[in-house]
Amino acid sequence: EFAITCHMLNKYLQPNSRILDIGGGPGRYSIWLTKHDHRVVLSDLSPQLLSIARTKIDQAGVSASVEEIIEADACDLSHWNDNSFDAVLSLGPFYHLPESRDRNQAITELRRVLRPDGLAFVSLMPRYAFLRRTMAIPDERHRMAQPEFISRVLEQGIFINDIPGRFTYGYGVQPEEVTSFFEQHGFTVLTLLAAEGIIGSIQRSLYEMEKNDPATYQAVLDVIIRTASDPSILGMAAHLLYIGKRD
Repeated sequence: EFAITCHMLNKYLQPNSRILDIGGGPGRYSIWLTKHDHRVVLSDLSPQLLSIARTKIDQAGVSASVEEIIEADACDLSHWNDNSFDAVLSLGPFYHLPESRDRNQAITELRRVLRPDGLAFVSLMPRYAFLRRTMAIPDERHRMAQPEFISRVLEQGIFINDIPGRFTYGYGVQPEEVTSFFEQHGFTVLTLLAAEGIIGSIQRSLYEMEKNDPATYQAVLDVIIRTASDPSILGMAAHLLYIGKRD
């Protein structure tokens, strides 16, 4: 996911962009962006993650390119003026917003702080990803026998988990509806792709390949990137990456 997303950032971003990384957590993408000559504002809801980000950014020696690290909600970007950024990354918030009013507010705010023709990079989760996750976790998979749980995920896209400390209140999209959602909010789609591509559960094999056979790894990565936007794989992706331009 990180490799594919960074490839797309490199492909679409203009040089020396000013970028808001909303929901950027410990700053992995912010650090990557600064190392590629962009200026970054990092924001997240979690003060703990932002504390980690400050440490990592300092250790990476890129503090001069990070304009601000601030706690903020994706649904309320009032800290920033209209037309403030060349691009906005939202690589987490949208699949934590099960209420449609919150998703609408988040995309309205994202568009507001973008400059005309600015770029939005938004991570989403398909509905099947929540079912696959549930099947994989032993103390959660009993929910697969609960009709109300299945119905809520498949019909509404809402994932609720009552086990403390686990991922909950998630929202899963239907891939065929993604483009129209963003169009309704003033965006033109540039691409929609499976953020992990076709690799599914073999990511560990790729890590080993990258270490032991770099040439083959690069060839495999090229194929993964080339096929990542194939509509036939979007519904079974773990994450989707939407890239759009503000109208």
